[in-house]
Amino acid sequence: MKTFQKSLTIESPRRGTFNITEKINQIVKQSEIETGVAHVFIKHTSASLIITENADPTVREDIEYWMQKTIQDGDPNYQHDYEGDDDMSGHIRCMITQMNQTIPVSTGRLNLGIWQGLFLYEHRTGRYNREIVVTIQGN
Repeated sequence: MKTFQKSLTIESPRRGTFNITEKINQIVKQSEIETGVAHVFIKHTSASLIITENADPTVREDIEYWMQKTIQDGDPNYQHDYEGDDDMSGHIRCMITQMNQTIPVSTGRLNLGIWQGLFLYEHRTGRYNREIVVTIQGN
């Protein structure tokens, strides 16, 4: 079994979801692994990784609507607000989503469903550089 690992930095310009499927597929291609698994991990506590609908952007808009309604920025009961009103809400959003995703690799590509995409989900309202580590194992 072969193991390949690479890190990449993605700039998130604002709160929202950003499709990173092809960036990860490029790393899978570099690995030369045809069959195996890709583990994708984000090294942050206020941004996450989600697999969701990749065709209709209103799905992601509705997810963000639900997040804003459910986890409000600037809640006066939050004690942790060192970096602004979106600080603690960003941590909570991250906690209920995922820091990592494990996806099968088949024929040298991520084996996602036809309507699935891998997204970086930025939970803060500012511009950030997010570091992601991709580890691919297989043959």
